[in-house]
Amino acid sequence: ARRGLDDPRVLAAGPGRLCQALGITREHAGLPLDRPPFELATPEEPVDVVAGTRIGISVAAEQPWRYAEAGSRWLSRPLRSPATVPPRARP
Repeated sequence: ARRGLDDPRVLAAGPGRLCQALGITREHAGLPLDRPPFELATPEEPVDVVAGTRIGISVAAEQPWRYAEAGSRWLSRPLRSPATVPPRARP
């Protein structure tokens, strides 16, 4: 059960809720993300990714280590100081 997550916008807000939403537990610690039980998929269309400063922390809060799809309505808080992240070269 996903406790207190009636609002789908906060279903995966933060690392704890993200793991809860995906059913990830401590049993998964250290497992590679590119092998079962996980699966990474490439989107059909390129996605514009933006970076902003981190939230809810005091150490390295100014670092642009918070990433999101540009214009996403699923962020718990809007990105601060957004900058476009260059797309990775695809094989």
